[in-house]
Amino acid sequence: MEDLATVDIHLLNEFIVLLMWLGIYGSMAFAAIGSIAGCSIAGKAAAGAMLELESGYAKFAGVSAMPASQIIYGFVVMFTLMGLERTVESSAAIAIIGITVGLVLMYNAIKQGQVIAAGFKVAKSKPEVFVFASIIPAAVVEGFAVFAFIFALIVVGTI
Repeated sequence: MEDLATVDIHLLNEFIVLLMWLGIYGSMAFAAIGSIAGCSIAGKAAAGAMLELESGYAKFAGVSAMPASQIIYGFVVMFTLMGLERTVESSAAIAIIGITVGLVLMYNAIKQGQVIAAGFKVAKSKPEVFVFASIIPAAVVEGFAVFAFIFALIVVGTI
């Protein structure tokens, strides 16, 4: 008969491994949720702007897809984490990296969608400022997603 301490350690190890899988999948899943929300926010704003304009629809549609890039970063982190040796000892680090970068990417994609929507509101009244009102601010927000992505890959290299 196993003693209580051995059973507790097995349960704890299983919980840590479960968290590891949440981290691996979470890096992509959270980024996907953010990309969906960000593209939705920007897409609605693009549709509204197109109602008031006579031409130039493609640029609104194209820029409204910018928040989709975060899911690409999430996929790369997920596959990178999957390539690591998955042990109980590395599980906590994998979980923390995956979950945190996934949450950052989710938040970033949502905020990027909001920035794009605000830029579209300005650009429909002043089309000449489209790049300065929507693309440049969205690119600045995108930069933070890239930083989180690179930092995650750097930290993965230390496991």
